[in-house]
Amino acid sequence: MADPIGPTPMPTPMPTPAMLRPAQVAAAPSPFGRVDADGTVYLQAPEGEIRIGQWAAGPSAAGLAFFQRKYEDLVVEIDLIGARLADGRATPAQAQGVLAKVQEALAARAFVGDVAALDGKCDSVAASIAQVLAAAAEKRAAVRAEATAARDALTAEAEQLGPSTAWKQSSERFAAIVEEWKALPRTDRATEQLLWKRISTARTGFDKRRRQHFTEADALHKVAVARKRELIAAAEALAKSTDWVSTGKKIRDLMNDWKTAPRGGRSDEDKLWKRFKAAQDEFFAAKTTAEQQAEAALLPNLAEKELLVSQAEALLPITDHKAAKTALRGIHERWEKIGDLPRGERERLEGRLRKVDEALRKGESETWKKSNPEARARAESTANVFADGIAKLEVKRQKAETSGNLREVAKLDTAIEQTTALLRAAQAAANEFGSLTHAG
Repeated sequence: MADPIGPTPMPTPMPTPAMLRPAQVAAAPSPFGRVDADGTVYLQAPEGEIRIGQWAAGPSAAGLAFFQRKYEDLVVEIDLIGARLADGRATPAQAQGVLAKVQEALAARAFVGDVAALDGKCDSVAASIAQVLAAAAEKRAAVRAEATAARDALTAEAEQLGPSTAWKQSSERFAAIVEEWKALPRTDRATEQLLWKRISTARTGFDKRRRQHFTEADALHKVAVARKRELIAAAEALAKSTDWVSTGKKIRDLMNDWKTAPRGGRSDEDKLWKRFKAAQDEFFAAKTTAEQQAEAALLPNLAEKELLVSQAEALLPITDHKAAKTALRGIHERWEKIGDLPRGERERLEGRLRKVDEALRKGESETWKKSNPEARARAESTANVFADGIAKLEVKRQKAETSGNLREVAKLDTAIEQTTALLRAAQAAANEFGSLTHAG
């Protein structure tokens, strides 16, 4: 029978005392191989019976068992790697290594066992490897697609940030975009380069505008600092002035100039403002102190003017306008001679005195109105007009009643009633003038 295809069979074991004894009777053949009485081992393969080796280490049955164990070891290896590949504990590369080893042994035909079954197991593992590799390739493709989409999104965001003037926030976001880009899985190199070039262009444009902005801001900052130092010098020069009204206006003007002046950096702005405000505070604190001292000096006038107000209020209610007017004139003269009042009491006392003055003016006005001849004549004339009007209405009513025009009669009755009410009011006014004149 021809020698098996593949690597040279393993060397025949060294002779032992048992091998030197007479040959034993050949073991009974198995479904997949046999051992002759002289120790020759055969495999029953799909292509026919193949001589695979020589057994000289003991009984034929032991030799057959030896070569069967070699087959079983191969089965265990291929089954184990198949199971490990299926549950993810082995990589396709590891499985491919074991498969290659088993396929090599399978080709060498140095065992006794079911060649077709082992070959089928190898085919199954090979199919599993291909399936796992395909799934891994699909997963890698999905990851690459996601990474490409993420890079597209980062690129679009970078281009939107390009024109931004939110310098700090946008700078931080550009830096974060770069880090997010680096953390993404690698994809097509050419696509990555095109997208990265767009990000780089947007970032470079933004950085250029940002540097230009801060260069201009720095120049403006220097102008602002110089201008506000001028305002500080002017305020400090006025801080010790005692011309409260004029200097107060000047300091308020300086404050308006400060508000319209350009702003410097936050740190400088705070320091400059503290100096400017300190000069303001010094002036206004001195002004407040001076006003408080002046108010204190006016306190003695308070009691005197309280007495004058009480004397004026004692004239109420006014019945003799002439006498009251003379008394109030004297009170006002003494009021002016006493001097000013403390600010907190000025309105209260002046308000009380003003009420007495108003009561006198109102009384005089009413008296003059009632004694006015022209007003009396107008009131009498008005009463006469209403009386004449009533007489005419009554004539019309008489005619309407005679003709039986009841609707016209009712209409004229209403007009007579209204005109009579107006006549009574006019007569009352005329009588008031008459009574006043008679009383006078």
